[in-house]
Amino acid sequence: MSIGSPDFWAFVGVISGIYAIFGLGLQVQLGFAGLLNFGHVAFMAFAAYGMAILTIKEGVPLWAASLCGIALALVFSVLLGLTTLRLRADYFAITTFALAEIVRHVAENAPSLTGGTQGTIALGGPNTASFYNEPWLGFQNSVQSGLSDLLGTHVSSTATMLVIVWVVLLTLIVVLQFCVHTPWGRVLRSLREDEEAAAALGKNVFSYKLQALAIGAAVAGISGLLYAFQFGFFDPTDFDPLTTLTAFMIVILGGNARNWGVPVGAVVYGVLYAATRFLGFAPFSYFGTAERAYLRLIVVGVVLVALMVFRPEGLFGKREELVLE
Repeated sequence: MSIGSPDFWAFVGVISGIYAIFGLGLQVQLGFAGLLNFGHVAFMAFAAYGMAILTIKEGVPLWAASLCGIALALVFSVLLGLTTLRLRADYFAITTFALAEIVRHVAENAPSLTGGTQGTIALGGPNTASFYNEPWLGFQNSVQSGLSDLLGTHVSSTATMLVIVWVVLLTLIVVLQFCVHTPWGRVLRSLREDEEAAAALGKNVFSYKLQALAIGAAVAGISGLLYAFQFGFFDPTDFDPLTTLTAFMIVILGGNARNWGVPVGAVVYGVLYAATRFLGFAPFSYFGTAERAYLRLIVVGVVLVALMVFRPEGLFGKREELVLE
């Protein structure tokens, strides 16, 4: 896959879509309920590792293991919420960050369960390369054949994955858009603005927060599965704290409490991050490839800082709906 080719940009679209789904889960928690979750990546890891372990070690069919992975993310979000949601916002944020780090370090130091630092490729034991996504590749090939027949031309596997990811993303957005325009969604917004006022009106603040946390975790779990299917294997470094920060940047770019802004924010971030590797003009041309990689991170950072200065509410958000806590 050469840089600048259609397949390269299709790959950028796939990754942008996966992280848009990841950001959509955070949007439910942060944008609508006001939950400052710095450990969102933990739920992505729960689903991915749960699926891989059940498939490789227990021989569970991939579809069933995937559902179990999402359920695992949801269950751990409920356990987290039951013990921490009554904490003040900043303490809750610290606790969620701690959870994500615990999950990552357990994954690194429990090789018999997770494959350790080698990742899921070592789940089958020593001297055995393990893979979980053969059924997924069969499904993807079927979709690829269908798309090729429909369009009358060959569709690459990367383009096929692009279609699958974005169909899932758009479906989730439609479902969540419906949910947030119901009385349930309006209660979440009221919690974000003033949870004491919502409680005074008889709303069960704790219950609604727990629901938002669980739904966001389940959506993050879906993104974890798609990430695992895209790459075929993964290791603990794929779920470091920077992954959660990517979700925050996507939500901030698209706009607070704007579900349709999330994919736009993901595409802007993905294209910006990928396109900056083509900076071949001066002064970037004076630097080597490795040095230019650091420079493009600086360019991305400068653009994001400028956005925060001149439009902190994001591309589609409203300034009055910013979460300030």
